[in-house]
Amino acid sequence: MLADDTLRRARSALTMIHEHPFNAEAPPEGLTGDTTPTEQHYVRSNFALPEHDGTLEIGGAVGSPTTLTLDDLRAMPSVERAVTLECAGNGRLETRPLPAGEPWGAYAVSTAVWTGTWLRDVLEQAQPAPDGVEVRFEGADSGSYLLNPVLAQTVKSDLTFVRSLTPEHALDPAAEILIAYEMNGRPLGPDHGAPFRIVVPGWFAVASVKWLKRIDVVTEPFEGEFQTGHYVYEWPDRPHERVTTMRVRARITDPAPGAVLTPGTHVIRGKAWSGTGPVTNVDLSFTGEGAWSPAVVEAPRGPHQWQGWSYEWEVTEPGRYSIRARATDAAGNEQPDVPPWNRLGYGNNAVEVSYVDVR
Repeated sequence: MLADDTLRRARSALTMIHEHPFNAEAPPEGLTGDTTPTEQHYVRSNFALPEHDGTLEIGGAVGSPTTLTLDDLRAMPSVERAVTLECAGNGRLETRPLPAGEPWGAYAVSTAVWTGTWLRDVLEQAQPAPDGVEVRFEGADSGSYLLNPVLAQTVKSDLTFVRSLTPEHALDPAAEILIAYEMNGRPLGPDHGAPFRIVVPGWFAVASVKWLKRIDVVTEPFEGEFQTGHYVYEWPDRPHERVTTMRVRARITDPAPGAVLTPGTHVIRGKAWSGTGPVTNVDLSFTGEGAWSPAVVEAPRGPHQWQGWSYEWEVTEPGRYSIRARATDAAGNEQPDVPPWNRLGYGNNAVEVSYVDVR
């Protein structure tokens, strides 16, 4: 584990939400580039940083149980992918009435380049049994789960962070799921899952289990706190659903909310992403009910990372102007005007509303 002062320096560029366990948003500049520098990448932890013995066990319903070290993973063919990860609670503060959970603003999203080996190659070496129904991923982190760290409201004690995927998803070459051991060209740091983690492109980051300790193929449906208790859409008017793919979303990165501009031509910029992408359209509106105008959306630089967009805005009259940005993806999904309310505030992808003053 890093010394406290080293860890503090590594976290200094972030906007802290809670210190114990450490949760923090990226700074606004973390969303301006094609990728996010490691020191600006948001952090989501459910428990304190764990100890890890450096081994990964693969077992359960497999023909060849095995234990791998970091060196073993590095000896396998390596792959590199840029992947956008978003916390399922990103934007929770904008939901009304305010749901339970961490008070995330709008910056619990980042993009990094991850290096590792394909999950499917590791699983195939272990020879999954044909009657396996889920692949279970267990992190080394554990403890009591706090619904509200400020009020110390404990939901359950003695929990370990575990999630699962179907074998079809875990083994699908098109899913490109990684066991990652590097981030932006350097070994993973403690906050990002060292020594190795899962990276599941297209899904909210809860699926990308950090500090990976064990993988099991199981023959019964997995029901754990972070699979069926939390990270579930608890809708008020229809059956609950598990949190899975990221929802289509556009963010304005420039100008900043409340910026003061002079009359003239200004370029509005932002990022857009979707778990069912790519994003095909970003449209802007400058009133609460006005017409939408298309922005220029950059072509995807990769299959799993956000896309830049821009709009040349000519404004001549002084005053306050609202700016709304709405994204649509290739599957036809479009951002709603109102956040999809659920008890724990997951998946808020409502149209972003910002404003600037022209003087």
